[in-house]
Amino acid sequence: MDTAATRPASHAVTYPRFVWRAAKLATDGPWFFYAWMTLLTALCLVGLHSWATQVRDGMQVTGMSDHVSWGLYIANFTFMVGLAAGGVMMVIPAYLYHDDEMHEVVILGELLAIASIVMCLGFVMVDLGRPDRFWHLIPGVGRFNWPISMLTWDVIVLNGYLLLNLHITGYLLYKRFRGERPDKVWYLPFVYLSIAWAISIHTVTAFLYCGLGGRPFWNTALLAPRFLASAFVSGPAFIIIAMLIVRRVGGISISDAPIRTLTGIMRVTILISLLMVVSEVFTEFYTGGSHIASAQYLYFGLHGHNALVPWVWTSIGMMVVSAGLLMTPRVYNNKGMLIAACVLAFVGVWIEKGMGLIIPAFVPSTLHELIEYAPSLTEWKVTVGVWALGLLVLTVALRVAIPILTDQETVALTHGRRV
Repeated sequence: MDTAATRPASHAVTYPRFVWRAAKLATDGPWFFYAWMTLLTALCLVGLHSWATQVRDGMQVTGMSDHVSWGLYIANFTFMVGLAAGGVMMVIPAYLYHDDEMHEVVILGELLAIASIVMCLGFVMVDLGRPDRFWHLIPGVGRFNWPISMLTWDVIVLNGYLLLNLHITGYLLYKRFRGERPDKVWYLPFVYLSIAWAISIHTVTAFLYCGLGGRPFWNTALLAPRFLASAFVSGPAFIIIAMLIVRRVGGISISDAPIRTLTGIMRVTILISLLMVVSEVFTEFYTGGSHIASAQYLYFGLHGHNALVPWVWTSIGMMVVSAGLLMTPRVYNNKGMLIAACVLAFVGVWIEKGMGLIIPAFVPSTLHELIEYAPSLTEWKVTVGVWALGLLVLTVALRVAIPILTDQETVALTHGRRV
């Protein structure tokens, strides 16, 4: 018999309650939650102060110049796009291959994508000499040179990916809060779209670089596949570590099956990524020519300038060691070895797609001048602040999501009753 007592409350009642409970969860927790949030907030404030100094005094406080106009900020932006795209590695097994174990933790990948896109936007903002003109990058508000400008495409796909993940996670958590099964019509098409969209965000970013004809270092058709391969290394590496942390301190039961699946993915993608690096190096140095100057500077130094040589060889060494650990059969059962492999792979990709990708394209310059770049202290502080902001977003998102996913927070419990 359908009565008012058995019918679920209307959305006009439960949605404000959902938002209110989310706000409460985001600001409440055990002591280590407060300690972690205090640390991240302090780092954000340090970064904000340094950025304010940069806005006041101009880009002269950075290590960038007319010769090297993109530096640490854009290097991190490129890496973060890959990290956001790597979050799809949770979605593909869960929805395309119907992996039930992955369904339980797929939301972690979606939340990572949201935090990564927030950091992407943050790094774009701090790289602008005139941040008051950021509105030019807002679709529908700014003036776009579309469809010619690849930067316009990049802004569109990044904002679109952010909106897709916000809708998917928000809808799934809200339905779980109401104790209802999600309607596939309202989320499954968006999930499949997000898979293609995740690939597009990093592909468009690669096209943004390799479409610049004046920078031979980027003029390779292998750049987009190389971006995707490395993204599918860093994304799963971060998610594995996040799952291990959440399982230990978050009070959520996560089986080893999703971790084994992501480890298996990393085993393949890290070898593909290394193969592409070897292919690039062979093509550059075996064929020779005047356009190998940037690669020469990156890997071996050029005319006494070798600032990036330690960076790139450290990155390659980390990737090789990580690949060796991942190929070891007992990595599945040895959590210490798995964490070491993930950390090495994550840092190795960060160097390779950051300093090892952006800076060499500017050195030597188009005027054949060797002007080296080194990030200033201001740049490092701002970078740490943006990373702290992203981790704040991810921490708050997990703090809200975990109690709802474990049924500790439902619409019935807010009335003092259990479902």
